[in-house]
Amino acid sequence: MDDIISGFKLYLSRNGKKSVNTIESYNRDILQYINYINKYNYNIYQMERLNIIKYTDYLFDNGKSAATVVRCLVSIKCFYNYLILLNKISNNPADGIKIESEPKKIPYIISGKDIDKLLSMPDNLTPKGCRDKAMLELIYATGIRVSELAAINIEDIDIPTGMLICQLKNERIIPVYTKAIAAIKDYVENVRYKIVKNPNETALFINMNGSRMTRQGIWKVIKSYTKQLNLNIPVTPHTIRHSFAAHLLENGAKLKDIQEMLGHSDISSTHIYEKILEKKY
Repeated sequence: MDDIISGFKLYLSRNGKKSVNTIESYNRDILQYINYINKYNYNIYQMERLNIIKYTDYLFDNGKSAATVVRCLVSIKCFYNYLILLNKISNNPADGIKIESEPKKIPYIISGKDIDKLLSMPDNLTPKGCRDKAMLELIYATGIRVSELAAINIEDIDIPTGMLICQLKNERIIPVYTKAIAAIKDYVENVRYKIVKNPNETALFINMNGSRMTRQGIWKVIKSYTKQLNLNIPVTPHTIRHSFAAHLLENGAKLKDIQEMLGHSDISSTHIYEKILEKKY
């Protein structure tokens, strides 16, 4: 891979009228992209369009501006064109992906009343409902991303102290409110051991086939419940994350504390919730 990176830098210098600074920026973007790929055990030659889109979401979630993400995407497109020349791949997975250069729109949030309805939907007397209740309570109690929820291991949640260790992206320790802890305790003690297939499985949340819940599986579960709310706004799992942050700020939490809980590397990403409250009032 080091040879390919060196070759890419040479390729940039020989093709087009790019300045030294531009070449260095492209090179930094690709090194950052490769670090991301290595971190999540992807194969750079097998990345697909959806993987690239997820990477741009990752950059936004970590506080990068729209302009920076646009530049990174240009760098990635250029890099894959280089790999095509090397006959390493046949198609450019970044082709056709566009990022709006405008500021990000103010996200939608769910009211506290509708959040209460959402959290009361699962039937915790059934194994699936008990698990779903624990998942919904935890994602709203912490504001973690769906990918982070899927990655949680059973040892990451300390039920006696009510603390969650989130390690997937920006590692952080997040306090979990009592009601969510109670739902997780109920699930762990009464359901998880009944549905897990492999006794060595470390995942906290298990699907009904006995293995770790995937990001897509969790998304479908959340979507099935949020759809029942019949709201006039588009609702995604990320809407719950935004609602968590906005409700915290509305109830007096400090912006810096919200930043740390959300795992934003730049507090400018957290300032969007101030705009949500300004719009509301």
